[in-house]
Amino acid sequence: MIDNKEILEWMPVQKTVWDVVEYVWTIFSRALERGASDIHIEPTEFFLLVRFRQDWDFFIIDKLDRENISPIITRLKVLSKVKIDENKKPQDWKIVYYYSKENKNIDIRVSTLPTAFWEKVVMRILKPDATLTCIERLWFIDVNLEKVREALKSSYWIILVAWPTWSWKSTTLFWVLKNYNPLEYNISTLEDPIEYNIEYVNQSQVKPEIGFTFSTWLRSLVRQDPDIIMVWEIRDKETATLAVEAALTWHLVLSTIHTNSATATVQRLINMGVETFLLASAMRMVISQRLLKKMCQNCKKPKDVNPEVLKKVRDFLYPIMDKAEVDNLVFYEWEWCEKCHNTWFKWRLWVHEVLIVWSYLEDLILKKASANEMAELAKKHWMVTILQDALIKAAMWLTTVDQAIQLI
Repeated sequence: MIDNKEILEWMPVQKTVWDVVEYVWTIFSRALERGASDIHIEPTEFFLLVRFRQDWDFFIIDKLDRENISPIITRLKVLSKVKIDENKKPQDWKIVYYYSKENKNIDIRVSTLPTAFWEKVVMRILKPDATLTCIERLWFIDVNLEKVREALKSSYWIILVAWPTWSWKSTTLFWVLKNYNPLEYNISTLEDPIEYNIEYVNQSQVKPEIGFTFSTWLRSLVRQDPDIIMVWEIRDKETATLAVEAALTWHLVLSTIHTNSATATVQRLINMGVETFLLASAMRMVISQRLLKKMCQNCKKPKDVNPEVLKKVRDFLYPIMDKAEVDNLVFYEWEWCEKCHNTWFKWRLWVHEVLIVWSYLEDLILKKASANEMAELAKKHWMVTILQDALIKAAMWLTTVDQAIQLI
């Protein structure tokens, strides 16, 4: 497979784009046809680079003469309804694009950022996959699936999705909300930005420039008789405390937080300054998740794993699986094929760590124990770690051992 540097070197610079309007629509159409998640318009010193992010990797689409920078970026600003003459500050908005092939409008979130050679534009294509309303498509293993389904029967408490960058928290939250009939509940969300419109759900977007922040919105929302509250992200002590207090007053609160593990999420909230006695009473579940490359099922083949790596794999799996079963596991790798466009993987695979916050963790929370202490106790109560989940999925031939091991 040719790498992007080689492609860029032999790709000629295209001259003037005569019809900028048509070119921009073509870029949108090509991105949707390829299943891209993002479009990058990147000015460099010598040319304008157009790239798509597809299945987490970049593909170079066009290499244009620099004279195209101003008209293309201006056209995108017009469509986004942001200030055309503002090129010193970042701007954000969205474009609604009519995709004739599917006879539907597609939301495209636009972000501009000043750079050394002009403004860079990144566009996120917000095209929800209707099949993701089925929880099985999120690839929870049985033990975690049972935990999640049970937790979502709760009428109050706080449920968090913990995530690093690019782990698709919005997809998981979108699925969680889809589990509730909005005509039987009063559901309200505060998002930044609103990515997917959900019928009969009251969705609001934060506007910090006018003082409409997560915390100020939460104070107003509790007077709106809500049953389910979704806060897009917990970023500070005030929002965290208000979310916990709402959960303690018989509201189901859903949110995300930027941490690397389930127990680190508890620790993060403690470090933010949330009172431990409130936290121990309010928390119900934390889902920590990542995305790995999902192996192409058409070109996979058995793989002999390095003995040292295999020993590590077995050591991680022995605590949660039968020893004889672990010793007999067979792992697979890829062979490039046309079906996966010579990239060996098809789409993405979720891996999870699901922490149910029961009474056994209460003492550790109250004494502000470390995330590692909580994790060790949680594993004794059958929490499957995110690495173990990834290795199980490698053993199911959904991904490779190398992909799983990178989570160590």
